[in-house]
Amino acid sequence: MSNDKEVVVVGSVNADLVVGVDRRPGPGETVLGSDLAVHPGGKGANQAVAAARLGGRVGILGRTGDDGNGELLRASLAGAGVDLAHLLVTPGPNGVALITVGPDGDNSIIVSPGANARLTPADVEAARAMIAGAAVVTFQLEVPLETVLAAARVAADAGGRVVLNLSPPAPVPDELLRLCDPLVVNEHEAAFLLPGHDADEDPAALASALLARGPRSVVITLGGDGALVADASGSSAVPSPKVEAVDTTGAGDAFTAALCLRLARGDALADAARYAARVGAASVRAAGAQSSYPSADDELPA
Repeated sequence: MSNDKEVVVVGSVNADLVVGVDRRPGPGETVLGSDLAVHPGGKGANQAVAAARLGGRVGILGRTGDDGNGELLRASLAGAGVDLAHLLVTPGPNGVALITVGPDGDNSIIVSPGANARLTPADVEAARAMIAGAAVVTFQLEVPLETVLAAARVAADAGGRVVLNLSPPAPVPDELLRLCDPLVVNEHEAAFLLPGHDADEDPAALASALLARGPRSVVITLGGDGALVADASGSSAVPSPKVEAVDTTGAGDAFTAALCLRLARGDALADAARYAARVGAASVRAAGAQSSYPSADDELPA
């Protein structure tokens, strides 16, 4: 069992191309920005690096391109200690995220999937042993949905815990929602799944409505306000430490990674979320996604 992974991530590997702006341009408008910075990113790779930096035994199933960006991303994952046995290389461009960061630290993102779009259920089958051996398998929606569903079935059939971060938001089958323990969403992603609801509703009401869709548990992330966790036994609020945000890019991925690692180690959901909120808060204090993630030895904000 010692060689099995605590967390396996099935997801995207992107190069983040980041420009700081004083304000975002409107339609037809040009604004000047900062120098272009290139950071390793992608929701899948971010979660893998964050969990590994926190000391987890982590593997990833994903695809990079055969360009220079792919080499950068493999180096970042390897440097964090992530198992790359199932990080596959696809001819063509790597996935890329075009990110603008405003003066308040908030970001706007456009993703070009590249190699991520070519991750298939056949790749899942080839990685079956790694997925089936994991305590927790976590997913996002920057790779094809059929691949996510295939891997979630493998994980659930083996007794692993399935965590889905519904980002970017997209329709998902009820079968996948029923496997989630938890489903991780922000307010906007929650509202996306709930026609007739909106993101400004009470988070506890949103969580209750989400549970009715089938997941075993739900975590609604609330940015600087922390999170709300809910399952059949009820809901509870999880506060976030107050920090000065420099760049929020990848903060949700840091939260989800920390949550998954603590769940893999047996924490109750609310306890795992409290730890995850501290890790997420730590990650916004520096620029970039993976480069901002704390290590197991770093002191987290209280």
